Amino acid sequence: MIASASAPAAADASFHPPACAARRLQLTGFRNLADCRLDLPGGPVVLYGDNGAGKTNLLEAVSMLAPGRGLRRARAAEQACTSGTGSWAIHAHMEGPDGPHTIATGLEPGHERRRFRLDGRDVAAREELPGIVGVIWLTPAEDRLFQDPPAERRRFLDRLIATDDPAYAGLTSRYERRLRERSSVLRSGRPDAVWLDALEAGLAADAVAIAAVRAERVQSLDRVVAAAGGPFPAVRLALAGELETLLEDRPALDVEEAVAARLQASRDMDREAGGASIGPHRSDLVAIDAETGTAAARCSTGRQKALLVAIVLGEIARKRQAGSLVPILLLDEATAHLDERRRQALFDRITGLPGQTWLTGTDHAPFAPLRDQAAFLHLHRGDLADHV
Repeated sequence: MIASASAPAAADASFHPPACAARRLQLTGFRNLADCRLDLPGGPVVLYGDNGAGKTNLLEAVSMLAPGRGLRRARAAEQACTSGTGSWAIHAHMEGPDGPHTIATGLEPGHERRRFRLDGRDVAAREELPGIVGVIWLTPAEDRLFQDPPAERRRFLDRLIATDDPAYAGLTSRYERRLRERSSVLRSGRPDAVWLDALEAGLAADAVAIAAVRAERVQSLDRVVAAAGGPFPAVRLALAGELETLLEDRPALDVEEAVAARLQASRDMDREAGGASIGPHRSDLVAIDAETGTAAARCSTGRQKALLVAIVLGEIARKRQAGSLVPILLLDEATAHLDERRRQALFDRITGLPGQTWLTGTDHAPFAPLRDQAAFLHLHRGDLADHV
């Protein structure tokens, strides 16, 4: 299927090159989008259609242009069309801060990991794609973020950080590998003390580094979202955890030594329980409604959604203030729990962004205020067509 979406002429006249936008997408064998080519404007894109039509699949394809596992966190093999060969490919013409680029990613038959190509050459995605493409998303799965276990909030925060800090994803991956290796050594029955000492020293250093990056990001984001005005509520954000408490009044090197000593002392307990008793994997992102002082988890469903949207919009505002890449923003059913006043405020915010925003819904009517500023696309059973 081929679809070409263009924003109205009035919007094009005032259009400025976005910080990051997909201008052409070609999908082959991806989910239910077996053969799809789509030309896009740089501004907002409204994608609508029945449940199950493939709207989230298309957003997932966009999310796969950046390093990581995408918005569903699926294995590459799970993303192939069920009726295909098991392979899939996504090709994109991107508009980035330094001009146009082509990005391709996909899974080849018989492989388990996908490959990336940038401007026709194979690349290590985490090393070369940040600064060219970034993606932030909200899906219905995040609607329960404040009620989910802390691991989901840590993952949410880490995604925000990784979009403009390419070294951070590598740091967290190394920390997780070291955690798994330590657990394996502890369960081996005859652990080597020297090996464990070295592992735990590395774990402690990584733990403090991760906590420091998170703390800086949460503090800077908190300043933005706590001062937010307008229909979206102000939010207060903080990190909670034993590691964060230690770092409040002690030098980082002292905390590293304390964490390494704690890991050494808890080897027997950690062998039985699995994991480690201290570290950034036990921290939590705490969100509070600044207006009422109520923990986000205790707010109404609509209020929680408004708080979550406020955080994401705040992070984009923070990135702009810092001069970082403004990523593509994917909002899957993001208006579902927003009242009319907040929907209009969301539309006003995204039309003022230099980057590209995708919105989805089952019907185009709620997006009517964007009629003159966004491209509308109808998706029906994996088939795209321009909105008339």
